[in-house]
Amino acid sequence: MRHGSLSLLNRRETVGFPPSWDVSHLPTLWQYNLHYFDWLWILDFDAGREAVTDWIRAYPNGRDRVGWESYPMSLRLVNWCSFFFGRFRDRTESDREFCRMLWGSLHTQCEWLCRHLETHLLNNHYLENAAALVLLGTSFDGRSPRKWFGQGMHILSDQIEEQILPDGVHFELSPMYHCRILDVLIVLMETQATEVRSLLAEPVRRMAQALGKLCHPDGQIALFSDSALGVYHDPACLLQQSQRYLPPMPSAGDEYGCFALPDAGYYGWRGSDGTYMVADFGRIGPDYSPGHGHADQFSFELSFNGHRVITDTGVRDYDSSDTRRYCRSTAAHNTVEVDGQDQCELWGAFRVARRGYPREVAWDSRPRGFTLSGWHDGYRRLAGKPVHIRYMEWDASAGLTVRDRVVAHRPVRSVSRLHLHPTCRIVDAESRCIRVSCPAGMVRIQADTDIQMRETPYFERFYETQTRPCLCMSGEGCCIEQQFKISMEKAL
Repeated sequence: MRHGSLSLLNRRETVGFPPSWDVSHLPTLWQYNLHYFDWLWILDFDAGREAVTDWIRAYPNGRDRVGWESYPMSLRLVNWCSFFFGRFRDRTESDREFCRMLWGSLHTQCEWLCRHLETHLLNNHYLENAAALVLLGTSFDGRSPRKWFGQGMHILSDQIEEQILPDGVHFELSPMYHCRILDVLIVLMETQATEVRSLLAEPVRRMAQALGKLCHPDGQIALFSDSALGVYHDPACLLQQSQRYLPPMPSAGDEYGCFALPDAGYYGWRGSDGTYMVADFGRIGPDYSPGHGHADQFSFELSFNGHRVITDTGVRDYDSSDTRRYCRSTAAHNTVEVDGQDQCELWGAFRVARRGYPREVAWDSRPRGFTLSGWHDGYRRLAGKPVHIRYMEWDASAGLTVRDRVVAHRPVRSVSRLHLHPTCRIVDAESRCIRVSCPAGMVRIQADTDIQMRETPYFERFYETQTRPCLCMSGEGCCIEQQFKISMEKAL
């Protein structure tokens, strides 16, 4: 960092030190991360003071300045306050000139934030705004901090009820943002403020329990909706931190068998042998702002023996680009595409017009597995009003069976896809039976229709691209019925 090279979201750029704060030639998300100051934590006190002092002096408020948008400001306020008045409190307070400058900037930014809350976006942005005001309000004395605290708590109490579903999942249905919000709430719990802890203890408990269910045996999150690895704190770290303030909870690895998060629409299985399966039978996200949602209803992910086999696509970037459109598309997920169209109308980088809803979702858990079924109306806007029905059956011994049915008033064409992990290699391919070699062992995929093999991109982490095998099963007609099975081959 002090050599002038900074890596954010797996993209390294030369920005100098202190960094050049105006880097408009770089993607907006990278600029945001620069102004979050998450990277502050890799510096010592002197380097951190130098960087922040330069930002205060060289980056005043101005029209269309990314660093003065309310979202990066909220994250920056939390980082600055925690770093200087948490980790280095004594050194900060003993440096009177810097402390006076820092407090002046914090005060200016908080006052600006109070007048520019992101009520036009809501969702995680609005909750982050509230969290910053609460943290700053509990960290200092005086009239202004009391005002920030009151305003922040009012928003926070409303948004916790709105954004944390009864099953504990964050309502944008992205495991990645779920991690971020859980982290923010844990930071607020560390303030020791009685009012804050009373509000957050129960939501944090539910979020931690839900996070354990949304992680593969490798300890990392499922990649549903806008999710990528390595962006926020490691899930194991978050679960450990949450237990400092809550009654002991079983870890993800101690909870075997079926699980259901019905409010979010996530259902699955975790086996003691490292098998994990999770399916998405939920909505795309909150109706008023589904920007982080994907056209992925009835998609799923699957691990065997602790290794991912069937994968979602992840996210490469947030630019309005062909890559962004692909990541959100139905074709990028392990579900059925009809007539080359998405389940919902996606536009821009974060916009959704007409969208479908899951209907008649039925879940039945068993000692050795489960059944899950439902249909969605996302394609009824198309000619012929097609409907996709999916039935899934998981058996710990036999593996996964999926039956799809597409019904329409005119002939349509469907494509069901299975995106494999990049470590998977197809070693034997017949028209309706594929054998796959992967770190988990040998996996067999059998279908009642011909299977075509393709390659598709995989974005496990921001700005990183891999390729992987993809299996496609096509059908055509007014009533298309298809079935496939995925199972581990038993060792001889």
